[in-house]
Order: sequence, then C-alpha cells, then structure tokens
Amino acid sequence: MPTYKGISSEAFRHPLDRQAELALRSLPGFDFLARKFVEFFAERPQLIYLMGNTIQVGPRQYSTIYQIFRECVRDLDIYPEPALFVEQNPRANSYALGQEHPLIVIDTGILDLLNEDEIRAVLAHELGHIKCSHTILIQMAGWVMSAASTLGDMTFGIGKFVSQGLIYAFYEWRRKAELSADRAALLVLDDLNPVMNSMMKVSGGSIKYNHECSLQEFIRQSENYQALDEDGLNQVYKFLIYNGGGSMLTHPFPVDRLHYLRQWAVSEEYQQIKKGNYQRSPSEGAVNVTPDTTPTEVENLRSQIEELLIEINRMKKS
Repeated sequence: MPTYKGISSEAFRHPLDRQAELALRSLPGFDFLARKFVEFFAERPQLIYLMGNTIQVGPRQYSTIYQIFRECVRDLDIYPEPALFVEQNPRANSYALGQEHPLIVIDTGILDLLNEDEIRAVLAHELGHIKCSHTILIQMAGWVMSAASTLGDMTFGIGKFVSQGLIYAFYEWRRKAELSADRAALLVLDDLNPVMNSMMKVSGGSIKYNHECSLQEFIRQSENYQALDEDGLNQVYKFLIYNGGGSMLTHPFPVDRLHYLRQWAVSEEYQQIKKGNYQRSPSEGAVNVTPDTTPTEVENLRSQIEELLIEINRMKKS
C-alpha cells in the first residue's frame, strides 16, 4: 500500500467540494450559524456518548481493524491519530466527527458485510473527511438541517438566518465532500475494485446473496444513470430527488460517486500523486490548506443552485 508522506488535502480534494464549500461560506448567515454552533454544541458530549455506548478500537479491541486503521492513518499522513469506535448497528454506515479531537464511528453492519480490503476503503474514506477538515462542517450541516425542520421550537435566534438558500448550500457541500473522501480511499487502496465494491455493498449488498452481486453490472448501472442526463428534464428530477420534499440527501448516489471516482482513477492528477508529485502540507500533520478557487467558480455554483430553485418553484406552481 502506498504512503503519502506530507500530503496536503488539496492534492486530492475534488474541485466540486472546494467550490461548494466556498459558496457555502460566502452565503449570508453562515458566520452567525458557525458562532452559534460553537456556542451550543461541543465535541465532548459526543465523545462521552461514544465512550459509554460503543467499543473503542485499539490493540486489544478489534485488533485486526485497529491495524488496518493505523495503516490508513499512516498512508494519509494524519496526526494525531483519531479515535475509532464500533457501534452496534446492523446498518452498514460510518461517519467522522470532531475537529480538535477527531473520531470515526463504524457500525457492526460494515464489519459483517465487507471484507478487509473494503473495510480499509471505508476507514480511508472517513479519514479523508478528517484530512480535508470536513468534520466541523459536517456537524454544522447536521445541526442546521435539524434546526430547519423545527424552527418553531428553537430559541437560539437562528430563524431569520436559516434561509432556504443556506440550507441548500449545506446539502450541496455535504454531498460534494464525499467525492474528496472517496479519492482518499482510492489513494490508500491503490485499487478501484475494493472501493467500488464497498459502494455497491453498502448500497444494497446482502451477506447471504453476496455471491450473486456483480461489480461490472453495478458499473453498467452507473453508466446508464449518467446517460439519463441526455434528457434535460431528468436533471431537474435528479435535483428534486436530492433536494425536494423535506428529505434532502446528504450523500451523492453511489452510482454518481463511482462515476466521479472512475474518472479520477485515469486522470493525470492521480498518476502524478502516485509518483510522489503532490502538494504537501506547510507543516507535518497539518490538514488545512487555503483553497485556490476563484470567486467566479463560486458564483457559477451559486447561480446554478438559484436557477434550479427557480425551476422547482415554477414546476410547483404549474
């Protein structure tokens, strides 16, 4: 497995992730929400909950998983080592949280459904979120999404700041952040198949019928999904599925993620990183690098969101 000493998150961060974050941070109300989030929510309660209700992974607790995890931490040059917890949950899910004391949680469903290479892909994906400093925004996004649905009961004075545009921007960034984390998984595995297999299995894999699932068929499904965009109306419907009806999605569809990752796997950028030609952090262990995205890119993304919102409102009235 390759190791990327001193690698900066900007070496592999997806441009859509970068653009969506800058668009989010530029929206009115973001700074206010950031201050409120820090004021009312801290990392410590989450750590206390996990310490009390899950199993913390270590040399004598899930030792195989811990060894895989440590190798992923080394390969992405992350310091200090985040904490890792296993939660009893049959759903195949995982997530990363925390900024000063980052941590990762994986469900037992992941351990039961995936093989060791696929588990490595999941752990590297979550470490990619930490490397890219996504975690504080992920927590903020979850808070804003929850607050937006219960504004009548809130007393934090955020009502007039939680605009429809800001909520959409949080969701848009949240989904794009997954593309960067997928790239981190590919860097660690240096093999597309286990990363794609993990996406397929989490989408609808079965322990009992796993032998009847075909990765090639899942790739074909991804290609067919992309072909739907040839009809412009399908693009509107996709946006509505992602953002409509009060149930906006926090992750891109797995077939979308697979499509973007396959593109990057054959890119010159990926090949250069594998050769050791990549942007490095200003200091060892650092994970924050100022993005090099122009204001024009941010405005283009915001304009696209506004145009889609106009189209949705038009469809609702017709």
